[in-house]
Amino acid sequence: MDEEKKLSRKTVLKVALAAGVAAPVALIGGPALARTTVASGRTPELTPACDDGDDPTPAQTEGPYFKPNSPQRTSLVTPNTQGTRLTVSGYVFGLGCLPIARALLDFWQADVNGAYDNVGYTFRGHQFTNDQGAFTLSTIVPGLYPGRTRHIHVKVQAPGRPVLTTQLYFPNEPRNNTDTIFDPRLLMTVRDVPPGRQAAFDFVLNVPQTSTTRPTSTTPTTSNPPTTSTSNPPGGTTWAAGTGYSAGARVTYSGRGYVCLQGHTAQPGWEPPSTPALWRAE
Repeated sequence: MDEEKKLSRKTVLKVALAAGVAAPVALIGGPALARTTVASGRTPELTPACDDGDDPTPAQTEGPYFKPNSPQRTSLVTPNTQGTRLTVSGYVFGLGCLPIARALLDFWQADVNGAYDNVGYTFRGHQFTNDQGAFTLSTIVPGLYPGRTRHIHVKVQAPGRPVLTTQLYFPNEPRNNTDTIFDPRLLMTVRDVPPGRQAAFDFVLNVPQTSTTRPTSTTPTTSNPPTTSTSNPPGGTTWAAGTGYSAGARVTYSGRGYVCLQGHTAQPGWEPPSTPALWRAE
């Protein structure tokens, strides 16, 4: 094992401990976090997909469907939000056991009563991992609805890579035994931290890496909402890295037009053909 990889693993673990993320033995339920595999030098297991057909369907608008254009934010709650507070944190790794910076995570879930907001963006939001590949989500424990166990939806995408659509589950839920979609590999590790709960999960994406792979951006994960010029011609401008695009902005890339689905600042590797979570071809 080369020294660079060992240092990167140590750094990740130190960050996890400094952030107060307990080791899996102190948590209840769920498989071991990927960061423990990373520390051992073994190749981490890929995070499995878990898609229950909740992508947008033109002929049907009701139900827990994914909605593009979610706000960029790390908190889905306000002081008046009902429900048990939940903090979900973790890392996004690639096949080389290294963290992935600027990975996109788009979360959506039910409210305390098991209902989804299909009109607005309550309990919906996207964010990007920081330079250490870490993310944190502030939300509530979602309510139950008929036919499903308790879960949180998420789409995860490394720059320039395919989107992984999956779900995160809670340990010790009675419906885990009857939900036909439930996958134990997607169990979070959860502990009670009054007045709420803390959960952890590490994603492992099918992204080839070498020992010299490093995060691709030093851009912080929180920033002012991106803006786009109102003087752009109707056909849009040519896509360019470093440019802030808002939802609805139009660009051209390699002679083809694209519409922005989610506000973001363009990064190398986030070209429109490679990021369907951010751009839709016209």
